[in-house]
Amino acid sequence: MFDTNLYRGQRVLVTGGGTGLGFAMACKLASLGAEVHLCGRRMDVLEQAVRTLKGEFGAKAFAHRLDIRSAEHVAQMVEGIWQLHGPLTALVNNAAGNFVSRTEDLSINGFHAISDIVFRGTFYVTQAVGKQWISQGLPGAVLSIVVTWVDTGSPFVVPSAMSKAGLDAMTKSLAVEWGPKGIRLNAIAPGVIPTQGASARLRPQIGGNEDAVNQRQRDNPMRRLGAGEDIGNLAAYMLAPGNTWLNGQTITLDGGDALANGAYFTDYQAWNDADWAQAKALAKEAR
Repeated sequence: MFDTNLYRGQRVLVTGGGTGLGFAMACKLASLGAEVHLCGRRMDVLEQAVRTLKGEFGAKAFAHRLDIRSAEHVAQMVEGIWQLHGPLTALVNNAAGNFVSRTEDLSINGFHAISDIVFRGTFYVTQAVGKQWISQGLPGAVLSIVVTWVDTGSPFVVPSAMSKAGLDAMTKSLAVEWGPKGIRLNAIAPGVIPTQGASARLRPQIGGNEDAVNQRQRDNPMRRLGAGEDIGNLAAYMLAPGNTWLNGQTITLDGGDALANGAYFTDYQAWNDADWAQAKALAKEAR
């Protein structure tokens, strides 16, 4: 599908790139020749991801320990990349946090645990990278991972829905503001692409429940769930150096699931107190 040298000479930062969807996108970009920089809070996880990228793809890959909730630390990391490696050509905003909860049970700390990463942290990274591009007159591309809930809303994940809607608005707004400077912003709204972390926090009851997994597959118009390759391929297309006129778009990647089934987690409305207690316990065990 892609030329193996498509990203040769490109330098891409992936937030939350050590696991899950971030790592899937990093693998695809590395396989196409990109120099990949991964940042996150767990250095051991990042270093293992870097070893994999180097071993499997012969990629230049680097790990950066970072909590994106700190604007100061974000600015320092971005400056460090510029000084030690050179300018980034693209940014993937993937870092996130989420869990299911009845909103009336949600603590203020719980709300901030999600919104400070997804909403504020993503802005900090986008602004820090954008300022570097603008000050040097360089083009760039930003790809943010949002959710299909930016269109439908979703019960029981209100902090995430609010924060991701903010990123969708940021994408559209900066696409217009920064477009004249040669900086493109787009987003992907993925459907269910199973990862260990997200599955544990958002669908803890499914776990190894084969019937529940099969039902989700049957409900999807394409009769399957997503895979890392799906989002990796779309990310590689949207960030491609020659793809200079795609700007301000959020592309849904879910096999048509949102069209067929609407908002997620509506079935949780049938849960009782015991169900919620079990979901909370299972999610904690999986951390």
